[in-house]
Amino acid sequence: MLISIKTDFAGVQKALDEMQRGVREKALASAINKTMEQARTQMTREITSEYSVDRAYVRDRLRIRRASFKAGVFGMSAELVGGDGKKRSANMIRFVNKFVTMAEIRKAAKKGTTPQLQFKVRKTGGKKVITGAFIGNNGRTVFIRTTDKRLPIKAVQTIDVASMFNQRRINARVVGLINEKFPELFAREARYFTDKFNGKA
Repeated sequence: MLISIKTDFAGVQKALDEMQRGVREKALASAINKTMEQARTQMTREITSEYSVDRAYVRDRLRIRRASFKAGVFGMSAELVGGDGKKRSANMIRFVNKFVTMAEIRKAAKKGTTPQLQFKVRKTGGKKVITGAFIGNNGRTVFIRTTDKRLPIKAVQTIDVASMFNQRRINARVVGLINEKFPELFAREARYFTDKFNGKA
């Protein structure tokens, strides 16, 4: 899913019609890009408020296709994109809520039991236990055996940022921010570029 912003605000369009060509395009591109940066910040905040992931991880996976000013070309848009369009899941290592230490493993082995990894994907609700899950790949991956033998094993995957991004309630909040902020940012950028054109900036 993409969150897009285009020049479909009536008040903005009226101002654009009254501005010098070139000035209006620079102001529009700047306002759109600044709005999308705020949208990415808000999307990061929304995702990390619901899911147990850190902001740096989320922000790195939210991309902006920026609007640009090109002479003779009018009509710009920018898009906020969740994920890379390919990777839709993340390994459960991102959501391990309780790591099992070697001391715990040895203690459990003496009792004939297996210590369980605990996971928490969403911040609300209880912890999840995946029976038989273990950490390998130098601490980077959670695996589970597919049979009762040592091999084969497979990585345990779950929701990633692209799918979090697609949650309707999260999208709705961010679209609301865009609708609120874009006219305000455009008015500011229009004043800046108009003053610059007139030698006042």
